[in-house]
This record gives sequence, C-alpha cells and structure tokens, in this order.
Amino acid sequence: MSERQAPRIPTVDLAPWRSGDPRARARIARTVDEALRGAGFLLVTGHGVDGGLRQRIREAAREFFVLPAEVKEPYGVRVGGRGWLGPGAEANGYAEGTETPPDLKESLSFATHEPFDDPVVNAEWYAPNVWPAEVPELRPLCEEYLARMAELEELLLALLGEALGLEPDFFSRHMAHPTYGFNINWYPGREVVGEPQPGQFRIGPHTDFGTVTILDRQAGKGGLQVWTDDGGWQDAPFDPAAFTINIGDLMARWTGDRWRSGRHRVLPPPADEPAEELMSLVYFGECTPGTVVRSVPAPVGRVAYAPVDSHVYLREKLDSIAMEP
Repeated sequence: MSERQAPRIPTVDLAPWRSGDPRARARIARTVDEALRGAGFLLVTGHGVDGGLRQRIREAAREFFVLPAEVKEPYGVRVGGRGWLGPGAEANGYAEGTETPPDLKESLSFATHEPFDDPVVNAEWYAPNVWPAEVPELRPLCEEYLARMAELEELLLALLGEALGLEPDFFSRHMAHPTYGFNINWYPGREVVGEPQPGQFRIGPHTDFGTVTILDRQAGKGGLQVWTDDGGWQDAPFDPAAFTINIGDLMARWTGDRWRSGRHRVLPPPADEPAEELMSLVYFGECTPGTVVRSVPAPVGRVAYAPVDSHVYLREKLDSIAMEP
C-alpha cells in the first residue's frame, strides 16, 4: 500500500468504539467520515469475527466449486437468486453502463431466511436458501457467519449514524427486517476460465448497489482494485485480520452524496500467475423492503435526490448485470 493510499483507505480498530469512550468514538467517527467522503472504503479490525470460521467456509465452498458442472447445474440461478451463479451469469460493468464480457467467477449466493408478512414481498425477496447437499457442512458454517455479520452490520450502522452527526439508529431503524445477501465468490485460475477476453475481469468495474458491504478477501495479483480520483485504479490495501468495508449507491444517495459509493473491480487471473485462485466472502447489508430512502439535507448532504424505494432500486440494479441465459 502506497503512502498516498493510506489516508484514503484507513484501518479502523473497532475495539475503542466498543469501549464507549467518547473521545475515541469521536476520533473514529471523523476517520470514517473522511474515508467515505474519499474512496468510499475502509478496513476494520477489532470486529470479533473468528478467522477460523472464514477459513472453514472457504474450504467447504471450494469442495462445491470444484465439482463437475453437471453436479452444480441443478443449483443454478439468475442474479438475485439463492444458489449457484455459474460462469457467464453476470457482468457487473453493465451496472455503470460499461459493456464488458461476463465476469470470470462463480458464486454461491445465500440470503436472509426469515419470512416477511407480505406474500408478494416474500415471493421476490425471501425465497428459501438452497444449500448444496454435496457439502452439508456449508450450511451451519454460513449460518453462523451470517449471524456474526448481522451483529457487525448493526455496529457499523450505529457508527455511520454518529459519523454524520445523526442519531445512532438513523440507519439501523430501517434494517429491522433486512434482505441481506451473502455471496461466496470463487475466482479460479486460467486453467478453469480460459484466456481472459479484452476488457474482461473477475468482476468488472462497478459500485455496489445497497447500503453497506462487508468483504472478507484474499490478496492476489488478480485481486481487488479501488478507484480514487487522484490516483486512478489502485490495489486495495490488505490485512488478513481486517474486513474491507464499503458503502453502496443507496447509502450514497441517503447521505446526499456526502459519502461515495466506492467504485471497484477485481482483476483477471494474471498472466504471470495463471493458476492463481482466490475466494471472497461478501455480505451485502440491505434495508427492510418498502424503505424510502431520502437524502439527508444540507449541511450534511450535498445533493438532494428524489426519494426512492430501496428495493425497486435494488431490483433494477440486479437486473442490469444479469446476462441472458
């Protein structure tokens, strides 16, 4: 990580925040505000999530990903579904209007399983998770991880509220029954995906769509890059003990563009390490369906966007990156 990157994508230790010390909290809130006004990314340590759990999920998920395609195909879904997103399922660059070849990845996608009161909402956002029978240990591992993510998200949302000088529950009160999502992204080497086409990435350039993303990633030459105005594309800083946090489009709108939806991409398998294989665990925090997102007014907000239904917005974005079968 270069010296130029460090102040833009800082590492925040959450332990002092948990301690409740007002001065520590004020310092952390300022750091978070500055980071999200810049690249839209930060790293967090002191989160209390067991690193061994993350490793066990990767090991179990890899058992599934390396199965023959005919075994995985019955679990196949389109973007936004629960199951297996196979090769060619999505191209994230389309979300920002960039035509790219399909992303060079496979994903297992799970989400909240608590049903909603409205059967129409249930049909669209609360379909049952589909767990691979071939890897039975994956379900309890993921369910434990999702419970830890929900706790961490709640802490982060309180921090974000205070970073804006607002109530600690300003965001979290809209997350009582969220439609969070969880993707396990597998980025195999060229022996699996072949030679990348021009303009093809493991994940094409995009911003996330919702509120808060919590990423557990691995470092690699074909890894995560973040866009900054003064430096262009830069390799994201990496700490194996840290989570990478970024906000999405809805959160940026919510703050009236005070904060930036962090633009990023994942590079293709490198030519000089064609067998490089990486796996990311990606938790997408979202609102309760029906939440109307209204921009925070000035002086906190910078732009007054028209109010938008959170899940109408999310569905349009998800549909934009889905490749035709």
